[in-house]
Amino acid sequence: MSFKELLESWRTGAAAPRTVRTYAVRLPLDDAARLGALADMFPGRTPEQLITELLGVALKDLAAAMPYVAGTRVISSDEQGDPVYEDTGPTPRFMELTRKHLRSLGEGRRPASRKKAAKKRR
Repeated sequence: MSFKELLESWRTGAAAPRTVRTYAVRLPLDDAARLGALADMFPGRTPEQLITELLGVALKDLAAAMPYVAGTRVISSDEQGDPVYEDTGPTPRFMELTRKHLRSLGEGRRPASRKKAAKKRR
């Protein structure tokens, strides 16, 4: 999602579900003022929702900006038959660590329908 798409979603949609864990941040004054302006412009969103959604877009952009570093191992071929080398840059490690943290954040949480099914089996 781009920042332009994020602005449009603020105008039209509801916020996505959030984790139980909270993160406390102290913003620079200029950023706090910009956040206040956005909260005034989009009164259906709390400042915390705005921060969360802005951070989400920024993290996606950051991941996309990580450089591809060609390794020595060929992992596939492109449409022209040229070799595609494994990425030895920061992206694979970032993705691996992201999956690890996602699993740990999801531990102990099951969708309501699965909880009900588990109780019925007991």
